[in-house]
Amino acid sequence: GTSTTTTTTMQTFSPTNGDFTFVSSTDAEELSGSIDAPDVKLNMGSGDTSKDAYATTFLRQRGYGWLLEVEEDDPEDSKPLLEELDIDLKDIYYKIRCVLMPMPSLGFNRQVVRDNPDFWGPLAIVLMFSMISIYGQFRVVSWIITIWIFGSLTIFLLARVLGGEVSYGQVLGVIGYSLLPLIVIAPLLLVIGVFDVVATLIKLFGVFWAAYSAASLLVGDEFKTKKPLLIYPIFLLYIYFLSLYTGV
Repeated sequence: GTSTTTTTTMQTFSPTNGDFTFVSSTDAEELSGSIDAPDVKLNMGSGDTSKDAYATTFLRQRGYGWLLEVEEDDPEDSKPLLEELDIDLKDIYYKIRCVLMPMPSLGFNRQVVRDNPDFWGPLAIVLMFSMISIYGQFRVVSWIITIWIFGSLTIFLLARVLGGEVSYGQVLGVIGYSLLPLIVIAPLLLVIGVFDVVATLIKLFGVFWAAYSAASLLVGDEFKTKKPLLIYPIFLLYIYFLSLYTGV
């Protein structure tokens, strides 16, 4: 029979990755070379890393990526508690001195009590006045705070009707701080309370002191001839505060 010789010609292929090259058998005899061993490094912790990466991918794909977010420390979160609550002890102390020593000759800038009102200072003073009023009449505490809030509101509305340029926060702060004279005379009343005439004089002095401190801050020149219309209600308000303390 006839033997048919099939010649297979091997062509050169260039894979896309460029790692291998196929050549024909006739060219193979001219090739020589060696294979270098790859540099293989073992990472014993790679299993944990791959698991963490899988868990991260799994959570993100299902919309739970927010669980992996780490909040950065905000410098504002590390503020001191007093600063966080907006409590300035130096400012409160200065305002207390302005109220206790209302004479202009002493050189205090008393307008800071009105122009820069705060809440915690007056609240602390009202609570202190309430505490010294607890003796035998605990229910007075909440009533004193109520009178402070609504009494200040009444003075504020009256001042605005008369043409004054004050805010409710300013009136609330001034009325609260001006309770300090009544707190000062309270220990004196405990000592000399048995002397009716002297005790009455001390009470009047305390009320005038408190009313003058408040009125000198709230009653400005804009009231002109209407000043008595605002001074009188302030005076009555502190008489009522004192009556809550003495039980009269």
